[in-house]
Amino acid sequence: MNILIADDELDMLKILNAYFVKEGYQVFLAEDGEKALEVFYREKIDLAILDWMMPYCSGMNVCKEIKRKGNTKVLMLTAKSEDEDELHALTIGADDYVKKPFHPGILLTRAKKLLKEDKQITVSDLKIDLQAKVVTKNEEILSLTKKEIELLSCFIRNQGKVLSREDLLSSVWGIDYDGDDRTVDTHIRRLREKIGEELIQTHRGLGYSFIKN
Repeated sequence: MNILIADDELDMLKILNAYFVKEGYQVFLAEDGEKALEVFYREKIDLAILDWMMPYCSGMNVCKEIKRKGNTKVLMLTAKSEDEDELHALTIGADDYVKKPFHPGILLTRAKKLLKEDKQITVSDLKIDLQAKVVTKNEEILSLTKKEIELLSCFIRNQGKVLSREDLLSSVWGIDYDGDDRTVDTHIRRLREKIGEELIQTHRGLGYSFIKN
């Protein structure tokens, strides 16, 4: 899934980027409203997280334009505390809002709810609860390692999209990982043995993809 995060606080962008990438999302960053709209027009965005006050084009105006163009979910970040400001955000189309300061984990949880990832996902004979990190196959709980759960979560959020080893390493192992990229192949082989060989497809010279529902 593609997440757009727009905020003129660079430290905030870095922190939120790290949280969302770790969860397997494709993240696009913007430092102002104009850049946010450029990303929105260029990419297929599933959720836009917008700061209320941004240079050139406010988060409110970006929200209006996004909602005018389609059904992308919008979550507003605001330092404002007046109830009528929050009401205004919801009136112009925002799906939710979070007041600053906030813990990034709380924002991540609210984002997942907007994306309906607080519910169980069924793929073939698998039932996957991304929130509880529990996977069952034919009603039997699978014994997956932490890395296997993270790898599967990354695939689920990018169903049908080909992910390179570099994509998977960055999302699951982190951008600072400096080990052998063949570890991806090893973990995918073990994951396939547990969930089913046919669910993860190999694209020679490109990477891997998870079958689309």
